[in-house]
Amino acid sequence: MAGQDIYAVDLGGAEFAPACGGNGPDGPETCVTLAPIPGVEGAYALGDSKRPEAAPLRFTVEELAAAGIDLENFGR
Repeated sequence: MAGQDIYAVDLGGAEFAPACGGNGPDGPETCVTLAPIPGVEGAYALGDSKRPEAAPLRFTVEELAAAGIDLENFGR
């Protein structure tokens, strides 16, 4: 992955998994979605289920860990 632009990789075929929670009983479910970036080991796309039209952000495993995002919450 060194030197590879993970934003240039097509996300077609990426399988996003949700992690939800954090809202009160009267609010809509808040979810983020995560998918491995196809063909790039150790890189993921992170999306927002309430804004599916928004382009997902992309991170390395190290960046996700630094942000406190645990891949196990997404079944990864």
